[in-house]
Amino acid sequence: MAGALLASPAAGEAALGDQTLKSGMKHQDVKELQQVLKSKGYYRSSLDTTFGPLTKSAVMKLQKAHGLTADGIVGKNTFRVLGKSTASAKPTTSASSKANTITYAKRFMNVPYKWGGTTPAGFDCSGFLTYVYKNSANISLPRTVAGIYSRGSKVSSPRVGDLVFFETYQKGASHAGIYLGGNQFIHSSTSEGVTISSLKSTYWSKRYIGAKTY
Repeated sequence: MAGALLASPAAGEAALGDQTLKSGMKHQDVKELQQVLKSKGYYRSSLDTTFGPLTKSAVMKLQKAHGLTADGIVGKNTFRVLGKSTASAKPTTSASSKANTITYAKRFMNVPYKWGGTTPAGFDCSGFLTYVYKNSANISLPRTVAGIYSRGSKVSSPRVGDLVFFETYQKGASHAGIYLGGNQFIHSSTSEGVTISSLKSTYWSKRYIGAKTY
């Protein structure tokens, strides 16, 4: 959990065009999208980070104007007409690579908790996630739990390999783990080190705030 308090800088936000954007998402990229749409005359409301009905409507107008399928989803072709390339899109984890991530994460069962730890000598909660994702899927996560939470794409319910987040000692996401399926997740706990816990437990169920995918 302590990883959220470390002074290490979080990784910068991904550039617009690095991920598909659609209704319901809340991300800094959405605000950048709105700005581009506004500059082209399709969006006339205030800028925020929420992909709501006004943003979707603006996207659909843009898509219709350029002969694209007007589904309101901002993917490769829509980014192209916006002048944003997707060539350098960040890698995403497939089902098979997520399974590899879980297998890799389990190698570190019982590794002790260490404040600021980012190696198998000892992990804090975010240090564990960044190490596992980097070495199993070549994905660089932000260093803090808050940073990881802000960058991921929200999902209504976690799937195997997604990240699950909790509000523990401070407001907002302050602890996280990797979802294993069956309401279980693996994480670095301050009391037990790398361990597997249940989302249904009295402690974690009360603190669960959602899941994100990368």
